[in-house]
Amino acid sequence: MSELINYKHLRYFWAVAHEGSIAKASKRLHITPHTISGQLSLLEARMGCALFEKQGRNLVLTEPGRTALKYADEIFKLGHELGGVMRSAASCNQTEFMVGVASSLPKTIVCKIIEPALLIPGGLNLISTEGPVLGLLADLSMHKLDMVISDAPTNNTLGTSVFNHYLGESGLTFFGVPELKESLAPNFPKSLHHAPMLLPTTQFGIRQLFDQWIHKQKIFPNVVGQFDDSALIKSFGQRGLGVFFMPTAIADEVCQNFGVQIIGQTDDVKHRFYAISAERKVSHPAVLAICKTARTCIFGD
Repeated sequence: MSELINYKHLRYFWAVAHEGSIAKASKRLHITPHTISGQLSLLEARMGCALFEKQGRNLVLTEPGRTALKYADEIFKLGHELGGVMRSAASCNQTEFMVGVASSLPKTIVCKIIEPALLIPGGLNLISTEGPVLGLLADLSMHKLDMVISDAPTNNTLGTSVFNHYLGESGLTFFGVPELKESLAPNFPKSLHHAPMLLPTTQFGIRQLFDQWIHKQKIFPNVVGQFDDSALIKSFGQRGLGVFFMPTAIADEVCQNFGVQIIGQTDDVKHRFYAISAERKVSHPAVLAICKTARTCIFGD
C-alpha cells in the first residue's frame, strides 16, 4: 500500500481532519474546495475505505480515518523535524564524525586520542558513543560509526569487514593516595603483595596482562574492587580505597585531576591502543589526524 499513497493527497486529508471541513481546509491550504474534495476521493479509493462521514455540515472521521490521522500526524511531524535538522546542519556546515569508544578505556587518554580530529580545517561535529566492543564493531561494519577506539585489535571472527590501525602503547603507572604511596613506593612492585587494589574486570585484555605479570612476580594483591568503567576505578582510588593503574601516557593528568600520587611504574605490561575503521587504508581526514598524532605525540612510537 505504501507505494500507492500520494502524500499530497494525505496532506489534504490531514488538513481537513484537523479543520473539520473542506471549506476551512481550503482557506488554510489556499486550494479550491473542489480540488480538495476530488483528491480526498482519490485517496479513499486507493485506501479502499471511507475516511470521513458527514454529520450536519461537518465531516467526522470514520474509524479507519482516525487510524489514518494518527499515521499522518506522525508523518508530518517527522517531516517538520527533518526540515529543522537539515537547516541546522546546513547552517553549521559541519560533518558528523561518529566514534565508538570501548567502555574500558580511560577517558583522559580517549580525549587526547580524539582531540586532533576536532582541529582539522572545516571543523567536525563529534558524536561519541560508548559500550562493549562487539556492539561497536557491528555498528562500524554497518557504517553507523566512522571509527572505534579499542585496546585490543579485532580478529574479524564475526565476519565484519573492519581493519585495525595501531596507534601506540604505554606502560602502566600505579597510583594511590599519599598514605598508600608512603607505605608501598619503597619496595615496588613487591609491595603490591596483599595491598588493596582496584582493577578492571577480567573481560578486559589489560587486566589479563596484569594478572600474568603479577603471577610471574609471585605477587598476590588484595583485590577490593573490579570495575567495567575506568572512571569508577579512579574515583574509588581517589577516596583511598586501593591502588589502581592507568597508562603512563596520562600519569600527570591522573595525579592532577584525582589528587593521587605515583607509587611505581612498569614497562613490562603494555596497554595498547587501536583505531578500527571500515577502511583498509585510512582516507578519512579525522581518522588520519588521530592516527598521526597518536603515533608521534601521545605514544611517541
